[in-house]
Amino acid sequence: MQLSDWWPANSALTFARPWLLLLLLAIPLLAYLRGKRGPAAALTYSSTATLRAIGKQSAARAGRILTTLLLASLAIFVVALARPQLGKSLTQIEASGIDIMLVLDVSGSMLTKDFTIGGQEATRVDAIREVTRKFIEERPNDRIGIIAFAGRPYVVSPMTLDHDWLLQNLDRVRIGLVEDGTAIGSAIAAAANRLNDKHSKSRVLVLLTDGENNAGKIPPNTAAEAVKALKIHFYAIGAGINGIAPAPIFTNRGPLTNALGNIIYENQRVEFNETGLKEVAKIADGKFFRATDTESLEQIYNDIDKLEKSTVSVKKYQQYHDLFPLCLMSGCGLFLVQILLSQTVWKKLP
Repeated sequence: MQLSDWWPANSALTFARPWLLLLLLAIPLLAYLRGKRGPAAALTYSSTATLRAIGKQSAARAGRILTTLLLASLAIFVVALARPQLGKSLTQIEASGIDIMLVLDVSGSMLTKDFTIGGQEATRVDAIREVTRKFIEERPNDRIGIIAFAGRPYVVSPMTLDHDWLLQNLDRVRIGLVEDGTAIGSAIAAAANRLNDKHSKSRVLVLLTDGENNAGKIPPNTAAEAVKALKIHFYAIGAGINGIAPAPIFTNRGPLTNALGNIIYENQRVEFNETGLKEVAKIADGKFFRATDTESLEQIYNDIDKLEKSTVSVKKYQQYHDLFPLCLMSGCGLFLVQILLSQTVWKKLP
C-alpha cells in the first residue's frame, strides 16, 4: 500500500467526532499519577544508595520507554475514536450562460485627463481600464471578451471564462496600436458578430466611448439595427466632461511629446455630444449612460452588473478517506511492542 492511498493529494484532515479528542487531556494526568505511584517495598534497607547506583541508568531508561509506548498507544486509540478523515471538496461551477463583449474606445481623445484614480489625476483610458477590471472580477462565471477601437476595431480578447488571461490582455490595452479615429459603427458590428451565438441565455454588448463616429465603413445606426435584430442587450456609456480639462496637443503624427517622450498637455475645452450615442442606444433598444468622472463610471458598471444576472449551477462533491483502521492498527502495534518488551528484555522481577 502506498502513502498516497492513505493521504490523497490536496486533502484536509477532519474528525467525525472531534469532541472525543478532549480525552487526550487525561493522558498527561495518567503519566503524572503513574510516576507518583510505585509498588510497595518488599525489603527494607538502611540505605539504598548502592542498589540505586547499580540499576539507576538502565532501569530508568527502560521504564521511560515502556511508559512512553503505553501512553502513545492510548493517545492513538483516542484519536481513532474521534474518527479522523482525510477529505477533499470538489466544486463544479457551470457558466452562467451570459456572454459579454466590452467595446472600449482607445482613440487619441481618451488621453484627456478628466478622470481620477485613487485621488490622482488620470486619463480616460486609464480610468476605463481600472473600472473594467473590477467589472470583470465581479462576474467570474460569464464569458467575457474585449474589443478595442480607434480608426478601426481590433480584438483584444475573444470571449473566455479564463479571466486571468482576459485581465492580462486588458492591461495591454493602450492608445496608438491602430490609426486614430472613432469607428463606433464598425466596433459595434464586430462585437455583435462575436456575440452571434444562439446557445447563450443572454448576450450583452457594453460600448464605452468619448466621441462621435468619424471613421469606419459601417454607420452606427446600421450596426445598432443589427444588434436589435440579434436581440443583444445593448449599453452605451459616454465618457468625459463638457468643460476645461488637460488634453494632449495633437499633430499630424499624433500627440506632441517633449524630449523625454512624455505627452505634452494643456488645458483645453472638451465636449461630448450625447445626441448621436443616445440615438444609437434607442435604435438598439438599449440604454444610454453618461460618465463624467470615475465614480459615475463605476456606478454605471454596477448598474449593468445588477441588470445582467443569471443563476449559476454549483455542484459540490466531498470525498473522505477514513483513517480509523490506520490509527487502530498503529495503536495496537505500539501496545503489543510495549507488552513484548515488558515481558522479555525489560521484564520486572517481583
